Parts: sequence; C-alpha cells; structure tokens
Amino acid sequence: MSFRLRVLGLLMLVAMAATAATGWLTLRQANRQVQETVTAGRQEVSRITGELRTYGFVHGTWDGLSPTVAGLARDTGQRIRVTTESDVLLTDSDALAGRTPRALSGQPPVVVDPRPALRVPAGQVRRISVKQVSAAVARYRTEITYAACLTRAGAEVTARPDKLGVPRISADRRPAQCAAPTGSADPLNPADLSALRSCEAEQRFAACLQRVFDERIGSVAPPRLEVRLGVRNESAPTLAAAPTMAVAAGVALAVIAGALLLSRAVLRPVRAMTVAAKGLGEGDLGRRVPVSGRDEIAQLGGAFNRMADSIQAGEERQRRLTGDIAHELRTPLANLRGYLEALRDGVVEPTPELLDSLHREALLQQRIVDDLQDLALAEAGALTYHPADVDLRDVLEAGRRAHHAQAEAAGVALRVEAPAPVHVTADADRLRQVVGNLVGNALRATPAGGSVTLTVVPRGELAVVEVRDTGKGIAAADLPHLFDRFWRADASRGRATGGSGLGLSIARQIVTDHRGTIDVRSAVGVGTTFTIVLPRAPEGAVGVRPL
Repeated sequence: MSFRLRVLGLLMLVAMAATAATGWLTLRQANRQVQETVTAGRQEVSRITGELRTYGFVHGTWDGLSPTVAGLARDTGQRIRVTTESDVLLTDSDALAGRTPRALSGQPPVVVDPRPALRVPAGQVRRISVKQVSAAVARYRTEITYAACLTRAGAEVTARPDKLGVPRISADRRPAQCAAPTGSADPLNPADLSALRSCEAEQRFAACLQRVFDERIGSVAPPRLEVRLGVRNESAPTLAAAPTMAVAAGVALAVIAGALLLSRAVLRPVRAMTVAAKGLGEGDLGRRVPVSGRDEIAQLGGAFNRMADSIQAGEERQRRLTGDIAHELRTPLANLRGYLEALRDGVVEPTPELLDSLHREALLQQRIVDDLQDLALAEAGALTYHPADVDLRDVLEAGRRAHHAQAEAAGVALRVEAPAPVHVTADADRLRQVVGNLVGNALRATPAGGSVTLTVVPRGELAVVEVRDTGKGIAAADLPHLFDRFWRADASRGRATGGSGLGLSIARQIVTDHRGTIDVRSAVGVGTTFTIVLPRAPEGAVGVRPL
C-alpha cells in the first residue's frame, strides 16, 4: 500500500474513531441520563399521584393531607402544589418547608381523582349490573362519610375495595361521633336507579355506569385534585464529565501514538537518506540506503540508490575513459616523439618512407581525437544533424562502394540486398558513417573467401538494416561490452588494424538520436549480424520531420 494511502487511512481511522467514540459516549450518556430522568420523573409522578389518590380513596376527605405532601416532597425532591379543580389551594410543599413559594414550572398539572373505578362483571345482565351499581352508590356514600368522620377525629383509617371497587372502611378505634355502617343490604335509591337505568341502552355500558356513578357520589366524594410539580427555570440534568474526558484522553493518546508511528516510519528512512546523501557528497560513492516495502518512501530510497549507482558508474566511466585515452595516445605519441627526436639528432635519415609512416601515425591520432569529439557531442545532444528523406538502399550502396577496394584486397565478397526502396527521415551522412563503421569491422573480422551482406527490408512502420558477415564471430561473454569505448573483441588487434575503438559507441549514439535501436547477435565460427531498426518515413510525407 502506498505511503499516502497509509497516512490518509491512519488519519481517517483516528478521525472516525474519535468521532464515533465521542458520539457514542455522548449519545449513550445523554440517552441514559434522559431515560433515567424520564423514568425517575415518571416514577416520582406515579408515586405522588398514587399516594394522593390512595389518601382520598381511604379518608374520603383532603383534610390532614399536608403531612403526606411534605413527606412526598422530601422523598422525591419535588416541589408539590396541590389545589382542587376549582383552584382552591390545599397545600404547598414550599410553604410546608418554611420557604417562600417559588414560581411554578410550565408543566401542565396532573389530575388526581380519588373516586373508585368500578369493576362491573363483563357479560352480566345489564339490569343486574344497574342494581349492583345503584347499591354501590349508596354504600359509597355511607362508607366515605364514615371515613371522613374518622379522619377528622384523628383515627387511623384503612380501606379495602370490595368486588365492585367501593372502599370498605375500618379504623383502629371508633369515635363516638362517627356512626359505623350497619352492614345490612344497601337500600336502592330510586333517583340513583333511574339515572343508572339510562345506561342500559348505551353502547358503552360500563363507561356510562362509571360516569353516572361519579355524578351520584359527587356530593360526598372528595374533589379531584390538580397537582403541580417542579419550579420555573429548574436546571436540567447535566452530562457527567468524567467519561467524556476519559474518551477524549484515549483519543488523544491514540492520535499521539499514531503520529509517533508515522513520524518514525517517515523520518527513519529520510534520516538514512540524509546521511547517505551527505556521504555521497563527500565522495563516498558506495553509500546506499536500505529499501523495504513498496510505498513512496521505498520508491524514493530506490531512486536514491539508482542515482548513486549512476553517479558511481559515471565516475568509473570517466576514470576509465581518461585511462583509455591516455593508453591510446601514449604509445603513438611516444613513437612520434622518438622518431622526431631521432630525426633532430640525426640518428635516422628523413626518408620518404619514414615521413609517410609518421604522417599515417599523425592521421590516426587525429582520427582518435575526431572520434572522441563526435562521441562527446553525440552524448551531449549537440551533434549536428541535417534530416532529409533518405532511401536506405542508397546509404547501403554508398557503403559498398566506399569499401569495395578493401573487400577485393581482402578476398571478401561485399554485396547489397535491397529489393525495394525503404525511406526514412535521417541525416544521410551520419547513417553512412554508421554503415561504414559496421562494414569496416565486418571486413576486418571476415577471412578471405567469406562474405559481408548489407540488407534492408520494411517491417510495418519500421525499417530494418542488417550488416551480416561470415567471420569468426564474437563470444557471448564479449557481446555486452561491444559498444563500450575503446573495447575490442580481439585484444591482439592494434590500432592499425582495429580502429580507434570508438566507432560502435558513436554508431549507437547516432542511431539512438534517430529514434532507432542497434543490436548484435553473433556465434563463434559462424559470423556476426548487426541490426539497425529505424522508424520509416510516412508514405506521401511532404517536407522533413525533425529528429
């Protein structure tokens, strides 16, 4: 995976983890506290309203309610204000606690109805249910009146609902002023019975009985209450800070750890490359950096090593070139110097043969210098070319004519095989220089009776030139060095028979400058073939394309 993707992935992972962790914690904590608050609020409201309803159900009056409200306020922490539906204040927990009553909250009041909920048997004959409810109305009046009397007298009152839900009152004692219910069959009040019988035709029979029951006991039952809870501008529950801080600290540690790992992964190879570059600049050309992985840092390390290899190889080529030039020029210059000194000292006579030999030696040195200049210009991209439309048959024929005499003298057959015209855009003189170099080498390597063949054939959009000889061939181990400067396959060949040793290097550069390639294949004892591949000129092309 690339270094950029690793960095992006790490940062995205940290960001997503931080966001997810913070969001999860905040949501979880908020939900939990909201649920706890809502649940606690519901439980508190349910407890408060339940105890208030039980008090009214048991005592039949709201007298003596204040201790119950004070205890509920103390246990729940709620401010409780109790009024009747007609807005008559019964009690307020703030006043009971001795403080100035605070402003009420904006929450709607909770209604508390102390009247019993009837439990009329389902599926029973409606007329029987009507009579049972009528008796329950009379019984409730009696029981609730007795309960209210007991409460005002200070007795401890208890109640249990009967099968219809009407309370049955009992007390720890019976004050003289409170008449207990007789326990005989409840009389049926005609008015109650008449009102209840109107429900027999109602579709919602049970609901109608409950409504009429509530209406008939309204004169003795305690009134419904409106309970207000809380105060205005009460502070909302806050989120606990400790878990949030813990998660934030964990995310921060994760980011710090990721940054340390990232900096280590980046800075360690960069530091190694810095040290290697410093050593390279101080002349230690063998300095390299270790490379592992396939990301951008590894690619940078590989590029640095390749650059160092190139610099080292260039330095070695420069030293080798300097040595080769010195070697190539030392012997002929020493010969020239020796003969010139001998001529000056009168040791030898300036015969025409000696002067001709010295002239040929000077020409050879001039050729070496010219070849070096051509090679330097070619490698620097400064060699001058004059491109034009060229028929390669003409180039090969010119090479054959130039070496015809040499071939006849060596007893080697030199021929051209070019069945059709093949045009390229090139510098004709430079191509003749390349072909001449190859033909000269082939003639020197081919014994008498052999042959050197020059061919050119089109191959699609390419033109293929071959210079093929039947000479002694080149060993496979020598082929990779064939285009090196001053290198000769036959070490015994001297400058007089082997040339300057720069021809193939110059030929390769010229072919490369023409956007072509030059290759060689050879077999010892069979012969050697040089192959030049150049891009063909488009048919019908007008003008000359630049090289």
